[in-house]
Amino acid sequence: MASRSFSGAWRNRAFAAFLLSRLAGMFATQILAVVIGWQVYELTADAMALAYVGLVQFLPMLVLLMPAGDLIDRYARKPILMASWVVAVLCAGALWWLSDHAGTGEEGKAAALGGIYATLALFGCSRAFSGPALQSLLPQIVPREQLAQAIAANGMLMRAASIGGPLVGGLLYALGGGALTYAVCAFCFLLGVLCLIRVEASYAGAKASGEGSMWRRFGVGIRFIRNRPIILGSISLDLFAVLLGGVVALLPIYAKEILHTGPEGLGMLRSAIAIGEVGAGLLLSVWPFNRAVGKRLFIAIAVFGAANLVFSFSHWFWVSFAALAVAGAADMVNVYIRGALVQFATPDEMRGRVSAVNMLFIGSSNELGEFRAGVCAAAFGPVAAAALGGVCTLGVVGLWAKLFPVLRKVEKFEEAEAESP
Repeated sequence: MASRSFSGAWRNRAFAAFLLSRLAGMFATQILAVVIGWQVYELTADAMALAYVGLVQFLPMLVLLMPAGDLIDRYARKPILMASWVVAVLCAGALWWLSDHAGTGEEGKAAALGGIYATLALFGCSRAFSGPALQSLLPQIVPREQLAQAIAANGMLMRAASIGGPLVGGLLYALGGGALTYAVCAFCFLLGVLCLIRVEASYAGAKASGEGSMWRRFGVGIRFIRNRPIILGSISLDLFAVLLGGVVALLPIYAKEILHTGPEGLGMLRSAIAIGEVGAGLLLSVWPFNRAVGKRLFIAIAVFGAANLVFSFSHWFWVSFAALAVAGAADMVNVYIRGALVQFATPDEMRGRVSAVNMLFIGSSNELGEFRAGVCAAAFGPVAAAALGGVCTLGVVGLWAKLFPVLRKVEKFEEAEAESP
């Protein structure tokens, strides 16, 4: 039955177009992430400079959280997503220009770094709208009985882009520098916009009411999340686990100073995470599970923390690669369970606001996690920063198991749909 449902999702032309569009956007985003990290560290050799890469993207997401969620619930989601990716095209073009016109000497490096940070802030504005729009658009494309499988298929293919993106990004940067790399990113974002034209929201529900102020409407969404421990527990568990335990920001330092490799090796390390995610996502898309989902969520995040702890002490490239792959597989199980629980628990007219808050949590865990890792690495060194993160992740799992027993005891995804405040 599960595989028939999965096949039915693939026969949906709108879903296939959505996946192609998102693949292009994710591919570009992953290339940007690995190349910007390497370029910034090459310019500065400073861990704090890497920390600011995450911070300047997160702050616009924080500021735009409320208007993004409100607009996505009140208006059609596809045009909002298309507009946000047009902005991403412009950001890639700006980075392309900066690569071609970077000055020399300390003043030239400082000007280039300032331009990169300013462009990343604009890219953060784009992501404030694209992230919630992507999450809330998917349930409008497939019927509800195919939603869990569609989430798994979507997650698996996004992680496939996460494999190709860093590898291609590292190779392009090694071959042609930033200009060639950012030109490819701009093309991919543009391709994503064009693919969206064929996406139809056949299962869209009623739009949210425009009554009252934006503050009041968004407050309704916040109360909705707060009063449902399954939603609040699952997204906050992911937030603190990745915020405290993520090691992605430290990969340029590990690649260059501990594992003694170049941008190609950095791309492989970034891809190791995605390889684990794709492997787990492929299994989930073919054999999705729907039992003991709460316990499996906690186990997956505990494995994520333990794998990152192994990575922190490794000085051998392939041990580090394997540890990151295991962490990626565990994170994919987390994404699958958390995504399905949130989607099942949220009515369509509330998805924009709930997805905006969810994206803020994801952005906090990723971008602020990069800032946390960079600060700790600057203060204590990269190994201590990574090891401390792994220990903290395991601590969060134990604490959340006590704080959210309802989440821990969830047996099936449908229980989230029936959850009442």
